[in-house]
Parts: sequence; C-alpha cells; structure tokens
Amino acid sequence: MSVITEYDSLLLDLDGTVYEGGRAIEHVVSALSGAGLPVMYVTNNASRAPEVVAAQLREIGLADTTADNVMTSAQAACKMAAEKIPAGSKVYVLGSESFRELATEAGFVVVDSADDKPVAVLHGHNPETGWAQLSEAALSINAGAQYFASNLDSTLPMERGRHIGNGSMVAAVVNATGVKPLSAGKPGPAMFYAGAKTLNSSKPLAVGDRLDTDIAGGNAAGMDTFQVLTGVSGYYDLVRAIPEQRPTYIATSMQDLYSDPGELKPGAQGGFSALIDGDTLVISGGDAGATPVAALRTALDVAWAATEPVTEVRADSEVAATALQSWW
Repeated sequence: MSVITEYDSLLLDLDGTVYEGGRAIEHVVSALSGAGLPVMYVTNNASRAPEVVAAQLREIGLADTTADNVMTSAQAACKMAAEKIPAGSKVYVLGSESFRELATEAGFVVVDSADDKPVAVLHGHNPETGWAQLSEAALSINAGAQYFASNLDSTLPMERGRHIGNGSMVAAVVNATGVKPLSAGKPGPAMFYAGAKTLNSSKPLAVGDRLDTDIAGGNAAGMDTFQVLTGVSGYYDLVRAIPEQRPTYIATSMQDLYSDPGELKPGAQGGFSALIDGDTLVISGGDAGATPVAALRTALDVAWAATEPVTEVRADSEVAATALQSWW
C-alpha cells in the first residue's frame, strides 16, 4: 500500500513543491510521471497565464501537462470579483498582462488609472510592480473601489532564496488605505474545491510545501494534506504549527507518495522517543542511521498533543542530536 493508492487525484502547489526558480525539485518528475493520477496544479502565483505555466512544466519533464491542468490564483480572483461586481465594471489590475487578459475575459473593463473610477482593484504578483502602480491601487481603493487579491503569500521561493511575494506588496496597499482585500488564493478553500471539481475527483490529496497556504487551504477544504520539506516550511515550523496548519502526511520529497501512508504520519519511529518538559520538547533515543524526518514525526506526535506551544527543542541522545543538526 502507498499514498497514491489511497486517492483519485493530486492537487499540487508549484513554487517550492514542484519547482524552485524554474528548476525541477529532485524526484518530482519521476514521482508524478509514475503516479498515474489526474493532477491539477493549484498555484498562488498569479503572474503567468495557465498556458505559460503548463509550458514550463512540460519543459522540466512533465510532458502531458496542458493549460487545463493549471489553476492560478488570478483565475480565482477574477471568479471571486465576478461574484461581487457586475459584468462590464471598470477594474484596475495590479498585476501581469496575463492577469489583465483574464480580467477582460471575465467581462470587466480594465483601466489604467484611478482617475477612470474603477469599482474594484485586482492585485496579483508581478515582478514589475512599483510605487506608481501601488499608488494607483491605493487611490482607487481610497475612492471606494473594492479590493481583491489573488493571494497573500509574503514570500516567493526561487532559486536564490525567498523573494518578495504578493502578500508583501498587498501589505503596502493595506498600510496606505486601511482596507484589507478579499483573497482568492490559498489558504482559502475555493481553489481546492474548483480543482477537485474540474478533475471530477471525490478523494483528492492536496500537496504543498507551505503550512500557512498549501496545507491550511487543503485542510480548510476538508482534504487530506501532504507536506514536502522542499520549500518554505521546515521542521521547526511543523513543531510549532497550529491545528489548522498541520498536514496529514510529512514527506521529505515527492518520492514519498510511494511510501506507506502510516509511515508518513506523526508517530514514534526510527527508535526515537519524545516528551514535553515545560515548554521544551525533548527527543531521545534513535536507531543508528535513523533519519531527521523520523525524529520529526516522533516529535510531532507529542508536540501536537501538548496543551501549550513548544518554544524549544532539545536532543537527549547522540543520534537525536545528529538528527536535529539537519532541522531547519
């Protein structure tokens, strides 16, 4: 038995999960190519059109990917706005050209200035966004425009590290206006519902690297969640995760889709044991060669059952100390 035999589709994050800075993450292509499950790439990155994303996925080796396998938060934001404002309304789009095109396809009139009196601002990630564009958005919102964001990710994992994400740009507009946007992307459940519906999936598995978006969103949608330790959220983030952000499975990489489901859940393994001492989580024992993630799953079984948050993690054996050296 393996994880992939328990589900009928995969809802996959992209940045930090499938690729990083356009480079395929280790084991991703082989794992997904052999899974034999329908997939939907559900991404908070709103800067590129679905076909552009699909082309990039084909380039890294996922040859069967089409635009129909991609759902961006820009698409979700346009759908959300369409539920709130009439077709034909003027909107200011703070984002990429593909976002502007999606807004036009959704029936809106895209304008270039607050002076055009847009009734809504649609805000998505665009590396070219600067002071002038942020100011037009702020002027529009201060004049009464509704505010919609594709996502609120504070950072964007790329090859050189964590770059500024859309949420950090949104924070500037919120600071200038006092208005918080409605967000269409993760951690809201809407994109997960839509992805599962498109695939006619009754038992999807949500896969991602980030607890506060991918995992929280999948959990909010009532789905099982699979976190890979290849992106933003790491070992210590998991130890301190609030209930809404705790994944069903903890994986080192996408290759763990082929592992026994029980092995990937929190619980004692690798000969480790753990206990709570005040606000400290103490990990001891450990078989020779036991992995850092085995120590993590052992620790999570105890940390997530604790009544108070863990503020410190301490090793009480040589093997545990070696494991903790690899935590981040």
